[in-house]
Amino acid sequence: MSISRRGFLGGLGVSALAAGSTDAEPHTEHSYFEVPDERYGLLHDTTLCVGCRSCEAGCKEVNELPPIERPIGDMAVFDHERRTTDTELTVVNRYTVDGKDIFRKHQCMHCNEPSCASVCLVKALVKSPEGPVLYDPDVCVGCRYCMMTCPYYALAYEYSSPNPRVMRCTMCYPRIIEGKVPGCAEACPMGAISFGKRSDLLVLARDRIAKHPGRYVEHVFGEYEFGGTSWLLLTGTPIGNLGLGSLENVSHTPLPELTKSFLSIVPLVLTMWPGLLLGFYAFTKRRNEVSEEEARARVVEALMQADEETKTKLAAAAERAGKDKERAIAQAVKKALEEQAAKEGSDE
Repeated sequence: MSISRRGFLGGLGVSALAAGSTDAEPHTEHSYFEVPDERYGLLHDTTLCVGCRSCEAGCKEVNELPPIERPIGDMAVFDHERRTTDTELTVVNRYTVDGKDIFRKHQCMHCNEPSCASVCLVKALVKSPEGPVLYDPDVCVGCRYCMMTCPYYALAYEYSSPNPRVMRCTMCYPRIIEGKVPGCAEACPMGAISFGKRSDLLVLARDRIAKHPGRYVEHVFGEYEFGGTSWLLLTGTPIGNLGLGSLENVSHTPLPELTKSFLSIVPLVLTMWPGLLLGFYAFTKRRNEVSEEEARARVVEALMQADEETKTKLAAAAERAGKDKERAIAQAVKKALEEQAAKEGSDE
């Protein structure tokens, strides 16, 4: 039985919604990863975003990626909703709500308890104390379970590379540990992206909601969803209008807890798989050997049959040749006798 990515996430969403319906209080315990309270995060205020895509250009520059294909100001890029790729670690999409254009930046959310790290069999993904989820391509085996379990569809893969990697927003971790600001936040001319301690960003978001109650939805997306994320989203419309409809009212329970029953079978599968492969190999090898033996037997039988048919044909041919020879001799004798009789008659 195969499980598609869509099917897996569909089942996960049902579990999440079911769990969410029983969450009386926000889930604050972190059972799978040590998540310090004083960690970094980013806040994207969609009411300030104008869709200039300077964040995309800034991201590409600091990560040494190819420059953006469509220049800043080219609004045709918003004709279709985009996802992140192996060369576009963050993208801005446009959503029209009540005749008004709203822009939302999309990238890896750097979950407090990331499901991508919890499913990684070789620990190529880890949660750092500073907040970003880090990735080690030298350890990665390319199974892409991390991509399957990401509820935000924020991971991409270098399919065209001879040494492919999982590509995603790094939250500019090298810059953070140097005391710098992530490239997207530094490039934003509107102040729509704020960087700082996650706890301070939550205070900032609540302060904006309090000061402008008619401007914002009274909710900071990412504060508690699936255990919380390092990227936070402040909007003036329900997130369902911004391409996140499947994530409305999801559980506050961390994703690793929701997937642990599914993941518990992975060690069993890994243990059984070599034996199953050996069994399949032995069965296939035996089947091939039997097929070869049967083929050889059929060839021998065909040769023997052909040999018998050849012998019969040769015997028939010999018999016909013998009879033809006898007739030829009889005719020759008869002719000789006739010629002798004629000669004797002429002498008389």
